[in-house]
Amino acid sequence: MRISVIGCGYLGAVHAATLASMGHDVVGIDTDESKVRLLSRGVAPFYEPGLEELLAHTTAQGTLRFSRDFSETSGADVHFLCVGTPQSKTGDGADLGYLLAATQELRRHARAGSLVVGKSTVPVGTVDVLGDLLAERGDLLLAWNPEFLRQGTAVKDSLVPDRLVYGAEGPQEKRAVEMLDAVYAPLLGAGVPRIVCNFATAELIKSAANAYLATKLSFINAMGELCDAAGADVVALSEAMGLDPRIGARYLHAGLGFGGGCLPKDIRSLRTQAGSLGVTALEDWMGSVDTINREQRARSVSLAADLLGGSVAGRQVTVLGAAFKPDTDDIRDSPAMDVAMRLVEAGAHVTVTDPKAINNAWLRFPQMRFETKPLAALDGAELVVLATEWDEFCRLDPAVAGKLVRRRLLLDTRNALDADSWAAEGWTVAGLGVPGRRPRARAAAGQPTSV
Repeated sequence: MRISVIGCGYLGAVHAATLASMGHDVVGIDTDESKVRLLSRGVAPFYEPGLEELLAHTTAQGTLRFSRDFSETSGADVHFLCVGTPQSKTGDGADLGYLLAATQELRRHARAGSLVVGKSTVPVGTVDVLGDLLAERGDLLLAWNPEFLRQGTAVKDSLVPDRLVYGAEGPQEKRAVEMLDAVYAPLLGAGVPRIVCNFATAELIKSAANAYLATKLSFINAMGELCDAAGADVVALSEAMGLDPRIGARYLHAGLGFGGGCLPKDIRSLRTQAGSLGVTALEDWMGSVDTINREQRARSVSLAADLLGGSVAGRQVTVLGAAFKPDTDDIRDSPAMDVAMRLVEAGAHVTVTDPKAINNAWLRFPQMRFETKPLAALDGAELVVLATEWDEFCRLDPAVAGKLVRRRLLLDTRNALDADSWAAEGWTVAGLGVPGRRPRARAAAGQPTSV
């Protein structure tokens, strides 16, 4: 099929490349000239594992191209709206300005009988607004097809999704479903489940899923605070809970909490939607989830101060991680950078290292020192803070690291390291919701705890 993808950020670029790899003729439309130029060369403007290879293959094959010219959508059978819906600058609701502008522009060029499909995460009722815009034409179909991509695994999530959801209603429903089935024929043929529902349900599914995941994360972090107060170990507690098949271990890992461009804004948007519709229980619930998540950052900075004798002022602190999670260069609402900035504001001399997000972080936070190599970042540190659990940080040799730092103090905000092996090398290790690990007796007696 001939397909246009409007908006070529994380969602749109991955979606366009995936559809092209299925054999469709795809054009990606974006207003950012530099982004279009990079994508046209098969180069991803952001880090996402596997995306650049997929882009290079499909652009070279000729099934995928990119443009700033909306008129190139005129030959498409299906148009996917993948533009961003960021949190509003004036509140917790979603900013639909980009989505509305893209729909209005598409309305001018889309050919009669083509299908407009929303993929952006939106508040319930948005489809009605877009439907009114498109109704002025009277010859365009509308459907909703929410995305469920996770940064770091977005290509896999597109090629082998857990499910496909279609929102479709009214006399156009049958035709819209047929056209989406044609788009996703390879996935449906491979047995991917398909759910057809009304517009409101399709609009709510992504936010509901993210709200549930955020709830699990905030719940185990609240339990971590209780474990700190009671002298319990949240890592062992979550492991035991996760073995219950009714609960499951995924997203039940205590630590610094969630960030990025999706979960935080989605739970705030859902809270706003619930409040506007009078569903106060959900409104309050989402508020609690958000508050618990934010407090993890303050708890981490407080624990850092405790490790350094009560204050971080004037101390050399190395933060391992800038991205909000591993396998991405995205620093939007990054817990790692939030903690680093709080440490700076408290007077610490902070060095940050990250495998992929250094450039993004440096442009946003020029007041910090950045190092591309972890070992260089460790040099002279009085406290090391693991804030993003990249594999290369988790594989650091505690003996080698110990020779570089000034003091062997480690704050593992992700509870991702083997604390006992670090303690065996003379490190004092602290985490959120876990008992502190101090150097073993032999290490304290026979080995220096700082160099």
